[in-house]
Amino acid sequence: MQIYKVGGAVRDRLLGREVSEVDWVVVGASAEEMLAQGFRPVGADFPVFLHPRSGEEYALARTERKSGKGYGGFVFHASPEVTLEQDLIRRDLTINAIAEDPQGRLIDPYGGQHDLQARLLRHVSPAFAEDPLRVLRVARFLARYAPLGFSIAPPTLALMRQLADSGELSALTAERCWKEISRALMEPRPDLFIQALRDCGALQVLLPEVDALFGVPQTATHHPEVDTGVHTLMVLQQCARHEQPLNVRWACLLHDVGKGLTPESQWPRHIAHEHRGIGLVEAINQRYRVPRECAELALLTAELHTHCHRALELKASTLLELLQRFDSFRRPQRFSEFIAACEMDARGRLGLEERPYPQGDYLLRAASTAREVAARPLLEQGFQGAELGKAIERERLQRLQHFREQQRSERGQ
Repeated sequence: MQIYKVGGAVRDRLLGREVSEVDWVVVGASAEEMLAQGFRPVGADFPVFLHPRSGEEYALARTERKSGKGYGGFVFHASPEVTLEQDLIRRDLTINAIAEDPQGRLIDPYGGQHDLQARLLRHVSPAFAEDPLRVLRVARFLARYAPLGFSIAPPTLALMRQLADSGELSALTAERCWKEISRALMEPRPDLFIQALRDCGALQVLLPEVDALFGVPQTATHHPEVDTGVHTLMVLQQCARHEQPLNVRWACLLHDVGKGLTPESQWPRHIAHEHRGIGLVEAINQRYRVPRECAELALLTAELHTHCHRALELKASTLLELLQRFDSFRRPQRFSEFIAACEMDARGRLGLEERPYPQGDYLLRAASTAREVAARPLLEQGFQGAELGKAIERERLQRLQHFREQQRSERGQ
């Protein structure tokens, strides 16, 4: 039995990056031998085991053969006869196909170290084109490593385009797609994940609503970058720059999808794009079974982001309606995330990345003002049930009216 460190742990050590988890491959062993040594089996499709003490994953060296469509359409063969080189050749990228033995010696049969130095994401073998999930994975690796100077090798991008054209992407499960998308959005360059998918034709298959934004013009007064797709990428850049959570990044990706439905005769204006986007966001959320918190924030942001931009102009009654739509008195965090998404939208514009966003502070203070209304004094006045709710709403409206007048006075309006 020979045990080698493989994959991301080796890659990231060579790049001088922190290693968060370690994977191992075991050559010359059987499943029975692993069990006899106390390893716990976890792999449903192929033999993967957890170390009895460290809990790290140990996989038997294996080969694979394409047998159907999608990520799961493979037959795996693991036996003591499978060599390390045979195991490594089935991996996606050369930089992920480097192994390290217990003495620290590197086994690199496919040029991974060269590609690390050349800053290239390059496929190991033509078998790359058999697994559609690799399109998403390579785009995600670009989002992670582009700040280090990495790019996708042209032949690899060609294979990604071949996969996108083959129809294989439609065989991927919603869960696998969402796992890759959500991880990629949290990388340092989530915009390049989307751009890479577009470059190979996969965005049109996976997120056609986002792909449709490219080439759609907006009014240059508000959007100096003009192109709606470019604006979306710039908003994602701001999300990464300001270290926004996944909820906000997902909302930002989808906030303008309604503009893809604007008739060309109305360009560059996009009247009521907020409402046109609601159905599209609902469809995307359902397609990838997006977690509830991400899905809800994306829907609300698509519909109401222009309210946030115009916050200083809103009537007190509209302010209260906005707070109620977000259930902000019970869920203040969601309202704060909405404001963050809108600020990223405002900053994701050419030359306007540093401009202030007073609307955010204004809305947070308005919410705080309305939240100060307490039920106890109204209960003591005899209000109960539905009447109590109406009394609380009236009191909140009055406070918001006073808040609004005070703010307008301070601004000299």
